[in-house]
Amino acid sequence: MSSMPTLDPFLHSLSLLSPAGYFIGLHIRYASPLMQFSNYNQEWLDHYTEQAYALRDPTIAWGFSKEGASRWADFGIPDPFGVFEDARSFGLVYGLTVSCGPIRSRTISSFARSDRDFADAEIDKISQLVRRLHDITEPPESLTKAQIEALRCIAAGDRHAAAAAKLNISESALKARLTSARQRLLARTTAEAIQRAKDYRLM
Repeated sequence: MSSMPTLDPFLHSLSLLSPAGYFIGLHIRYASPLMQFSNYNQEWLDHYTEQAYALRDPTIAWGFSKEGASRWADFGIPDPFGVFEDARSFGLVYGLTVSCGPIRSRTISSFARSDRDFADAEIDKISQLVRRLHDITEPPESLTKAQIEALRCIAAGDRHAAAAAKLNISESALKARLTSARQRLLARTTAEAIQRAKDYRLM
């Protein structure tokens, strides 16, 4: 993936800025993010899932209603299910939500601290990093015919040699097509590239 920026440095920077963890949902479409990352503590993630908070979370509601950044304390929207109160008991005492992108492909992310609220400079930095993540993970409009053919062969269960023979190309040419598809889709593995191509409706 040498021709595409890796996401790891951005995620590392965000983890340093949010010691109690974060959740990032990139390009939410049809109520589901195309990519998501989280390093909240597992106890909170399990509790959040058990309580079905995704359907009740004020940060998600805020993120779909506005673009920008806001401390949780400044939301000014109802939290009838007590999500924030619950979060505090798991160490997510102070929080920030950042939302960007068009409503058809919205990125919503939240960040937490246990010690103090986020400073303005930290909010600016986090917002810049989230916007950068949103931009570099923008799904491609299309793949080349060669990339799609190569991915389809592997998705169908063909090994590299068999796929190359089926496409009447060398095995090294097949691997080059798969590599370029992974780079285009920001995927670490061919399996991940296949799944993303399906999610993006490119194959």
